[in-house]
Order: sequence, then C-alpha cells, then structure tokens
Amino acid sequence: MFIKFKINKMSTLKKGDMVKWRFSNGETHGIITKIHTKDFIFMNRQRRASEENPQYEVMSEKTGKTAVHKASALKKMLKKIATDNCGKK
Repeated sequence: MFIKFKINKMSTLKKGDMVKWRFSNGETHGIITKIHTKDFIFMNRQRRASEENPQYEVMSEKTGKTAVHKASALKKMLKKIATDNCGKK
C-alpha cells in the first residue's frame, strides 16, 4: 500500500502541519514541531530567524530525526490518501 499526499503550496505553515521537503538523498515528509522567530542554536550552529522569516523545526516521519528549514524549502501537505499498489483509492 502506498500513501499519496495532496500538496497545498499557498497555505501558511503552523505547528502540527504535515510538510514535505527535499534533502541530499531525495525527499521526505514529517511534522512541524516548532516555529523559530528569533535567532537560535540548532545542532551547535547559529541559525537566523525573525517574525518575517521564521525557521521551521520539523521531525521526519521516516527517521524521527529533526531538522530546521525555511518556509521556501517546505511544502504543506493537506492530507494522506491511502492507495493500493496500482494507485487506486
């Protein structure tokens, strides 16, 4: 069984939203766990954030690992749709 996601490109991101993003090995998806609106340290690195340009802390559903991304790197996913191997609902 595969899971497809509908993508909403125009929505505002908020804590708890399901999002997808690309990384060096492909693409993954997960949940926004925190929104940073001030400069902060993540994994021993200084990260810049503001009200106008927040950074989003996300947790991968595949690995459980966390990462931080700008809004431009994230795509909001509306909902999961379970399908069989043939792509039928």
